[in-house]
Amino acid sequence: MAAKIRPLIAGNWKMNGLKSVGKREVMKLATRLAKRPRAECDVLICPPATLLATLHEAVKSSRVAIGGQDCHANEAGPHTGDVSAGMLMDLGCAYVIVGHSERRAEHKESNKMVRAKAEAAHQAGLRAIVCVGETAAERKHGKTLEVVGKQLTVSLPGNCTAKNTVIAYEPIWAIGTGLTPTTDDVAEVHGFIRARLQRRFRSQGVNMRLLYGGSVKGSNAAELLSVRNVNGALVGGASLTVADFWPIVQTCI
Repeated sequence: MAAKIRPLIAGNWKMNGLKSVGKREVMKLATRLAKRPRAECDVLICPPATLLATLHEAVKSSRVAIGGQDCHANEAGPHTGDVSAGMLMDLGCAYVIVGHSERRAEHKESNKMVRAKAEAAHQAGLRAIVCVGETAAERKHGKTLEVVGKQLTVSLPGNCTAKNTVIAYEPIWAIGTGLTPTTDDVAEVHGFIRARLQRRFRSQGVNMRLLYGGSVKGSNAAELLSVRNVNGALVGGASLTVADFWPIVQTCI
């Protein structure tokens, strides 16, 4: 039987944010959360790597967690421009996103590469947020569940637990477009993901957090987060300012 799953509202800043503005926004977020001590959700900000140390230092005594946007599969080595999971952990990160559709598309990351990154995250002590989702063409041709099913099978390591892994379903055609699937569509895919996780990981899969991502904003967050098997959100553009992000967080507190 599933325990009550604590929601996670995660902000992915992508390649946005400079030090002064980023620090100001994350401190404002921490201050608002401090005024809601009984808030029944976790809040995470994943800024660019250049801001990780600054933001962690700014909110290390608060309820705002800091995470990375990606990590390399190796612990160290000749990988110019990359950051290892151990380095993220050393900076105070608690989570790392792996397999985001922008990484899969722009950096040609395969499901096997995503799995290796998730394994590296687990080994370093980080919680991996593993992203899955279909393109507009795949949805049009009725291949959504086939695509997401394969991503789950290949991208997830065998040691996934409810503590070390979060799944984020992000239909690629909805990211940054203002388009969102219907609640019925979201329910179908999240139900499919939950069933797959339960079959493979048993009780751990029952209790794993499933996030929805793709043009989440204050005006649609409550509706999306009310869908069965949606345990939070992975938020892009609307996470850059507290003015836009807080209404989403409020849906869970």
